[in-house]
Amino acid sequence: MRIAIVGCGFVADYYLATLKLHPQLQLTGVMDRDPERSRRFSQFYGVPIYASLEELLADPEVEIVVNLTNPGSHFSVSQASLNAGKHVYSEKPLAMSLPEARALYDLAEAKGLYLASAPCSLLGETAQTIWKALREEKLGTVRLVYAEMDDGMVHQMPYEKWLSASGTPWPYKDEFEVGCTLEHAGYYLTWFPAFFGPAQSVTAFSSCLIPDKQTPVPLENNAPDFSVACVQFQSGVVARLTCSIVAPHDHSLRIIGDRGVLQMKDAWFYRSPVSIKRKINIRRSRITSPIPERCPLVGPGPKKYAYKGSQQMDFCRGIAELAGAVQENRPCRLGADYSLHVNEMVLAIQNALTESSAYRLTTTFAPVEPMPWAL
Repeated sequence: MRIAIVGCGFVADYYLATLKLHPQLQLTGVMDRDPERSRRFSQFYGVPIYASLEELLADPEVEIVVNLTNPGSHFSVSQASLNAGKHVYSEKPLAMSLPEARALYDLAEAKGLYLASAPCSLLGETAQTIWKALREEKLGTVRLVYAEMDDGMVHQMPYEKWLSASGTPWPYKDEFEVGCTLEHAGYYLTWFPAFFGPAQSVTAFSSCLIPDKQTPVPLENNAPDFSVACVQFQSGVVARLTCSIVAPHDHSLRIIGDRGVLQMKDAWFYRSPVSIKRKINIRRSRITSPIPERCPLVGPGPKKYAYKGSQQMDFCRGIAELAGAVQENRPCRLGADYSLHVNEMVLAIQNALTESSAYRLTTTFAPVEPMPWAL
């Protein structure tokens, strides 16, 4: 299918680096509101440029718009794309408020179009391996999940020197103003509903622990740089998720069941090893075995993706999933109802900065199917 990219910022390079893994996706061109940025991106990758969003949306060749703009523009660009009759794959979050996210969902439904949102790591080898182990009840009944998404004190890192492959600086102002919860909580919250079913409630606390990030230009608002949430799923599973850009780097996951503890080190690595520590009985005591049981990874993905970065993810796998759903006339695994549900959970945690209380979910979704190669 033919796709066009809106937004040539820092993350766009990761998409271009993995686009070649999906020959069924044909890039018709790119567009950015900053002409210099789109020119530099176009020259680096040798791809056509659209002069404006209107020109891109008027191109009948474009079937899917890939929205890689800054989060504050996600709603307006996706809305315009859907109104132009294009399917949309958006970077996270789907929208910055629940009413906007609902409006996109309703618009896609009304027009019979597909709408999906990143992150697509649910489609990765590690997530699918974990899901397979859970379906096979290797842990018995799952009771509790501990997930960490801590990145260290980013404001003390040399972020002004971080450049994408095509030369775009890391957008520190947007990153700090949006906050680590809206940016990163989705990496686990897109896994858990597939694993455990719809969420029922979110009880969260968030705070801006370091208001002065010592940025070269002042920040216009203080977003949470720390959040912790307990998500109660309708199935009875409880997940605790912590996000911060204060605590030392830790992206680990532990899923605790009656028959053992599944563990994994980093959701940003599609082939992060998965293992299970079994609970064993010694006399009258029950302890966890020190020797983990490895779970062989399922899936066809490469061991390493051809780009530099703090992650190893196939960013275009979500677009390929959306394109496959359109062509096969089937539900998308990251479809509008699922993306809306994840967006609502993330916003409940983000909004705990001012509204720290239990929040009951108002959205749900149809069951999600595992990847065919993970059955």
